[in-house]
Amino acid sequence: MLEERGLFSTSEGVCTRATMRRIHLKGDVVCTLVMLALFCLLLYAHHSLTPLWESWQLEQGTPSSRSLLGAPLDHQGTGLALTKPPDLPRCKPEPQASSVSMKMVPKAKAQSKNKLQPKTKKKSQPKGGLRKPVPTVPKTAVGPTLAPFDFEDYLRKKDNRDFRMTIDQPDKCRGPDGAPYLLVAVKSVAADFDKRQVVRRTWGREGVLQDGVNIKTVFLLGVPRNRSSLPLWDRLLAYESDTFRDILLWDFEDTFFNLTLKETHFLQWVNQSCAGVKFIFKGDADVYVNVENILEMLGGLDAHKDLFVGDIIVRARPIRRRSSKYYVPEFVYGQGVYPSYAGGGGFVMSGHTALRLNRACQDVEVFPIDDVFLGMCLQRIGLQPTRHEGFRTFGIVRSSAAPHLQVFDPCFYRELMVVHSLTVPQIWLMYNLLHDPHLSCHTSRTSTSWPFKWRDKIPSTAKGPDDPGEEDYGQKVFVKH
Repeated sequence: MLEERGLFSTSEGVCTRATMRRIHLKGDVVCTLVMLALFCLLLYAHHSLTPLWESWQLEQGTPSSRSLLGAPLDHQGTGLALTKPPDLPRCKPEPQASSVSMKMVPKAKAQSKNKLQPKTKKKSQPKGGLRKPVPTVPKTAVGPTLAPFDFEDYLRKKDNRDFRMTIDQPDKCRGPDGAPYLLVAVKSVAADFDKRQVVRRTWGREGVLQDGVNIKTVFLLGVPRNRSSLPLWDRLLAYESDTFRDILLWDFEDTFFNLTLKETHFLQWVNQSCAGVKFIFKGDADVYVNVENILEMLGGLDAHKDLFVGDIIVRARPIRRRSSKYYVPEFVYGQGVYPSYAGGGGFVMSGHTALRLNRACQDVEVFPIDDVFLGMCLQRIGLQPTRHEGFRTFGIVRSSAAPHLQVFDPCFYRELMVVHSLTVPQIWLMYNLLHDPHLSCHTSRTSTSWPFKWRDKIPSTAKGPDDPGEEDYGQKVFVKH
C-alpha cells in the first residue's frame, strides 16, 4: 500500500509539473499576443492621428503661414479659425496621340514601347484623418501669345461706320471771323484733360494773328471704354464743351483700333460744318507744334489745290508678330507692303484735300490702323504725300553733326514743325522757352518760300519703292499713339 501510495504520489507530482508547464507556456503565448495587439494598436494610432496633429499645428500657426497656405483668417486676424483644407488640383491626363500618328507606328513597335514603360499605380487616399493642406499654385498658361485684338469680331462689325455725334460745335467755322485759315484738330481721350488744357494754353491757342490769320482748335473724342474709371465722364465733357467750345464727341468706343472711325467722322464733320477751311493740321495731344513755322510754310500756297505734308513712311511692311501692338494678320491685309502714309504724330493738308479724302474714305474698306488707312485713301485719289524733315513723329535723335545741341534745346526746336512724344510739363516749358524774348540762338531765321528749305536742303517727296534716293524706314513703321 505504501508503495502504491508512493507511486501514486510520484505520478501525481509529475502530472502537476506537466500541467504547470502547460499553463506557463500558455501564459507566454497570451502575453506575446497581447504585446502584438498593443503594438498594432499603437502603430494604427500613429498613422491615423499624425495628419490630424499636423493639421492642428498648422491651424495654430501664425497668420502669415496660414495665408501662404491659402487658409482664411478669423475676424481677429489670429488665424485660429478651423477651415476645410483646400482640395488638391486634379492632375490633367496626358494628351493621347491622334489616330493619324498611331497609324504611322507599327503595331509591334507600339507593343514593345508599352512593355518598356512601367505602369504607374494610383496612390490611394489615406483612410481616415485629414489630408495635409498643400498651398495651391496658380496655373500659368504656357502657350502662344494671343493677338492683342479680336480681328474676327472687328471684321463682323467693320461695316458699321456711321455713329451718332453727341457733342458738336456747329459754329466753330461760322463765327464773325469766318472760316479759319488753319484748323487744328487734336486726337484725345476723355481722361486726358491736362493734355487738352496745355494744348489750349500753348501751341493750340485760338485767335487771330497780326496778319489776319485765323486759327481754330477742336479735340476729337470717343466714348471711353472703361467708363467706371472716370465717373460722370459725360457731364465732365459737357461742362468742358460749354466752357471752351472745342469738343467733338462721337458715340463709338475710344480704342486704338477705332482711331480709323475718328478719322472718317472728322472728315465728314469738315465736309458738313467747316468746308471753307483753307488748311488743317491734325495730330496727337502729346506733340509740340511750331505753328509759326507751319504758317510760314503755308504762306503763298493755294488752298484749293492738293497738299499733304508730314513725316511720310514708305515701303512699310505689315507686322505679323502676335505680340506687337500693331499686329495685322494676313486675312485682314494680305499684301506685303503698305502704301505711303504719314506718321500719326501730325501732318498738314489743305481743305481741298480733306474734302477729296472724305469722299475717297467712304469707298475704302475700313482698316484698323488709322495712319495706314489714310494712306490707302491718298492712294485712292492718286495723291502722293510730301515728306518734310521738320515733322519728327519718331521724336528727336541726337545728331552727330551737332553734338553740342541737346535734344531738349529750344534752339533746336525752333527749327522744327512737329515733335512727338512730349509730356505735359515739357510742352509747357518748350512753349515758354521758344516765346522768351531773351532767347538767343546762333542761327538766324529768315523767311522762306515754298518749297520749305531745311538747312539748304529741299525736302524729298516719297516716290515709291523704285526711287533709289528715298529713305527706307524698314521696320520703323508706326508712331507711338
